[in-house]
Amino acid sequence: MASTDHEDRRDEEETTVAAEDEDTGAHIAPIVKLEEVAVTTGEEHEDAILDMKAKLYRFDKDGNQWKERGVGAVKLLKHKETGKVRLVMRQSKTLKICANHLVLPTMSVQEHAGNDKSCVWHAADYADGELKDELFCIRFASVQNCKAFMEKIEEVVDAQGTPKGESDEGAAASELIEKLNVGESKSEDKAGEAAPAAAKEVKKEADDEHEKPAAEKKEAEAPSSA
Repeated sequence: MASTDHEDRRDEEETTVAAEDEDTGAHIAPIVKLEEVAVTTGEEHEDAILDMKAKLYRFDKDGNQWKERGVGAVKLLKHKETGKVRLVMRQSKTLKICANHLVLPTMSVQEHAGNDKSCVWHAADYADGELKDELFCIRFASVQNCKAFMEKIEEVVDAQGTPKGESDEGAAASELIEKLNVGESKSEDKAGEAAPAAAKEVKKEADDEHEKPAAEKKEAEAPSSA
């Protein structure tokens, strides 16, 4: 009797499972229709010439200490049309930007004192949506990666050279300064020549004034011919 009840219960469970798995053919339309959205990163027109994993720090001037910006992939991206190169780093999990700035001819990367796996540099960074003068420090997993990063930065900087506009402006400024110096020296020479002449003229007038009363006195003392 007990075995019969157990078998009946098992048959009911199998029937219930079969009913749940049965496809009724009913179609339920979604309440909200989601459209496919193309996600862009802003890197579509750039080629990565360097891609390494590292940890980034920025120097907090107020607290006078280094603060971690995040761990992720640091990239050097070269624009396909303009050829400009920028440094971009995103956090691994959140993809939040922790560094975003151009590699300019004035940029200089130096090895961090006391740690050959790290290097530091200054840059006008735009990661927070506004330009800020930041001091960055980046640390790599190996000395080789750090050297490769520094060498690539130096290669990009050397390839840019001195911008033509800055060179022309510097030459024009030097020429203007030289002209000003020459003009000032000529003016000083003329002033130096004019000063003795003016002094001589003043001395001559003074001597004339001094001799005039003596001549008048002699004329007064001379006897009359009458």
